[in-house]
Amino acid sequence: MTLRILLLAGLLAASCCSGADILMITMGGTKSHKIPFLELAKGLIPRGHNITFLNGFPADFTLHGLQEVTPSGLVEYIRNYTNWDLLGARMRGDMPLSLWDVFRFSWQICDATLEDKETMDLLGRKFDLMILDGAFPECALGLVYRLGVPFMYINTVGFYTGTMALAGNPVPYSTTPAFYRPVTDDMSFFERLSNAFYTLVGDVVYTPSMLYLQHMVRRHLGSDVPNIWNLSRNVSFILQNGQASVTYPRPLLPNVAEIACIHCKPAAPLPKDLEDFIAGAGESGFIYVSMGSSVKAANMPDHLRQLLVQAFARLPYRVLWKYEASPALLTDLPANVKIGRWLPQQDILGHRKLRAFVTHGGLLSMFETVYHGVPVVTMPVFCDHDANAAKAVADGYALKLDLETITSERLVRAIHKVIHDPTYRREAKRRQVLLKDQRSTPLETAIYWTEYVIRHNGAYHLQSPARNLNFLQYYCLDQVLFLIGVVYLLRALTRLYLNPRIVQLGKEKLH
Repeated sequence: MTLRILLLAGLLAASCCSGADILMITMGGTKSHKIPFLELAKGLIPRGHNITFLNGFPADFTLHGLQEVTPSGLVEYIRNYTNWDLLGARMRGDMPLSLWDVFRFSWQICDATLEDKETMDLLGRKFDLMILDGAFPECALGLVYRLGVPFMYINTVGFYTGTMALAGNPVPYSTTPAFYRPVTDDMSFFERLSNAFYTLVGDVVYTPSMLYLQHMVRRHLGSDVPNIWNLSRNVSFILQNGQASVTYPRPLLPNVAEIACIHCKPAAPLPKDLEDFIAGAGESGFIYVSMGSSVKAANMPDHLRQLLVQAFARLPYRVLWKYEASPALLTDLPANVKIGRWLPQQDILGHRKLRAFVTHGGLLSMFETVYHGVPVVTMPVFCDHDANAAKAVADGYALKLDLETITSERLVRAIHKVIHDPTYRREAKRRQVLLKDQRSTPLETAIYWTEYVIRHNGAYHLQSPARNLNFLQYYCLDQVLFLIGVVYLLRALTRLYLNPRIVQLGKEKLH
């Protein structure tokens, strides 16, 4: 009887928010932003939820219960904006993106999205919840207001904490490195000084950009749309793409949960052509090289391509290389190298013969390498790559090479070092154990809190009043200024009224 009651209670709990219509939105400029959303969607759909997903990358597959909306304006803008030479810029020591590119992205992509009919058609539908990308959510907040539903964030950039700060979560400059800087949370005095400077500069660039974006949102959605900062503070819950073992231990409010590696999965068997290629290496194993989805290897400068080819030719291992071009175009490709436009990365990382991973240091790639326990050689390119690499180096399972000074010899030495020095693999395996030792999987955590927000109509009871305090109020600086004012006033009154009286009394005593 007791078992039947428990089963009935479980079914009631599971069905209380079944059939919810959820709108997901990411305006991230790289395809990696889609992945955590898709993984959460795949977990929610079997539980009866319907997912509509607006993003800038056409769907790679169809799934019953998932409708992907890819407005042509958004797709075209991202395609034009990301037509960049990131590797060449990094090797020249230039900024991968100019300040103007950083400034214009948020409001231009907002304009491209909101002027598209596919986007505006969503306003005619009813949703129970919206889940936004914590990176550049501001434009979508206008849609949140128009639809009048609770919203959550998935912070796809694990080291980005701007949306968490607006929600009232403590993110002190002293232990929260700027997400694009090559420092860890253990900073020296001058690193903390530099970190505060770069964070404030980021705010200086961000503020006028958001003011113009506010104008853009009101132009498309109506002049009554409130201030986007105020809208952002009303977030119900934040799914943070981080975890103490792979990012940093942080103080988290009740409406924040960490879901790092939500997309990670055990390795599956490789396709026959890849398995045959690896088998040809015998027990010496192979190396895997990938610059991810945001950095196109085929667009790299020719001298860097030649440098990599020369390094791979000197290795006593076979090399699998993600390279988005035809092998026929690489006439100097060594016999020990096989390239592919797309390769099953996690299946490769989980292969028993993999010896090392050479990567740009993207967040999802770094999570995957820890999940599969593989040592890494990183070559950061832009955005959060330097921060990801700094953390991996500090944790002892990675070596970092700078593209500005890279040589064939340095790359070969780095690969040999992470393979033959057992420290790197040992630390990778230790982090692997820490990452997997959780009460529930990241996907289960994300599903639970998503349904929790639906069950409790926004779960606003989890919000902190700190989200409504400005900088001076949050750090009690207004109180400090008040006390300084009181002391100054008392001192002035003392000089004005008491000092003459004391002098007068002194004169009377002398007489």
